[in-house]
Amino acid sequence: MTPEHFLALAVFAFVSSVTPGPNNLMLMASGANFGFRRTLPHMLGVGLGFTAMVFLVGIGLAGIFEAWPPAHTVLKVVSVVYLTWLAWKIATAAGPGERAAGGTPLTFLQAAAFQWVNPKAWTMALTAVTVYTGSQSLAAVSIAALLFGAINLPSVSVWTLAGQQLRRLLTSPTRLRTFNGSMAALLIASLYPVLFP
Repeated sequence: MTPEHFLALAVFAFVSSVTPGPNNLMLMASGANFGFRRTLPHMLGVGLGFTAMVFLVGIGLAGIFEAWPPAHTVLKVVSVVYLTWLAWKIATAAGPGERAAGGTPLTFLQAAAFQWVNPKAWTMALTAVTVYTGSQSLAAVSIAALLFGAINLPSVSVWTLAGQQLRRLLTSPTRLRTFNGSMAALLIASLYPVLFP
């Protein structure tokens, strides 16, 4: 990978990691509902899960879509169903007084597994591999995956911190319900490119 490709990939990794998408919306909601510390496993699951995804896509997993085109439809259906369920979970999260006993943030494994049904993650991984790794050698794919891992975690942390800061404004059940409902609606809206390509 040339220095120019590396720099371009770093810019792409930053922009695609820090902009709104299902992961960042869910992390903001989790930061607001559970705080930064309790959301750490979720953030690590996103960062490490996506790093693994870039690597596996780079070494050939994307070939499944070429070999079996219905895999696109299967992924689309699973993505829509799972994101709709997550949106419902966010919209119905417990109120401020019920947080400790009520809902729980996503675990590390849940967040890592979510990458495989996240349409934005697939777009990012496929773009990184096809546009920036060039030869798709194991070294280039490994560099791309590690670079995404190094950039992704700090980028998604910003969204969790923003959510945590919002906690001060979400002290009443009405405000929290409004916030959670808005986050759920935005998560559903993020499906637009999947449903209407």
